Amino acid sequence: KAIQKGNMEVARIHAENAIRQKNQAINFLRMSARVDAVAARVQTAVTMGKVTKSMAGVVKSMDATLKSMNLEKISALMDKFEHQFETLDVQTQQMEDTMSNTTTLTTPQNQVDMLLQEMADEAGLDLNMELPQGQTGSVGTSVASAEQDELSQRLARLRDQV
Repeated sequence: KAIQKGNMEVARIHAENAIRQKNQAINFLRMSARVDAVAARVQTAVTMGKVTKSMAGVVKSMDATLKSMNLEKISALMDKFEHQFETLDVQTQQMEDTMSNTTTLTTPQNQVDMLLQEMADEAGLDLNMELPQGQTGSVGTSVASAEQDELSQRLARLRDQV
């Protein structure tokens, strides 16, 4: 509007403000990503601490069991140890999925497209650019399918043991 009225100084001030706000938003996004990364690292450290405690308990039990050479106890402890490793794998996968999901946008793509079209219409511009389509549910589907595959494998192992 300021350009249309021939007031270039006001237009320049508006442009500077817009650029400053855009840079501030980018800086906030960078800071948010750093905080998310630190939180994920802390969560990993906490999880690893728990696993280490569990492993220490299992090792102590294994020592006592190996001394008595009771094969049933040894087998039960090994099963427990294997189960804990499987649980760790599931938790690690969940954490990786969560970390990758923190960087994705949650704004519905159709609302973004509608807003862009509305703004272009108000400005009297023709919005001819082809907007990339968002992925709809492929991450959720792949996670669900991976979890289903792992559950199927665990079930098959349990059946083989019986």
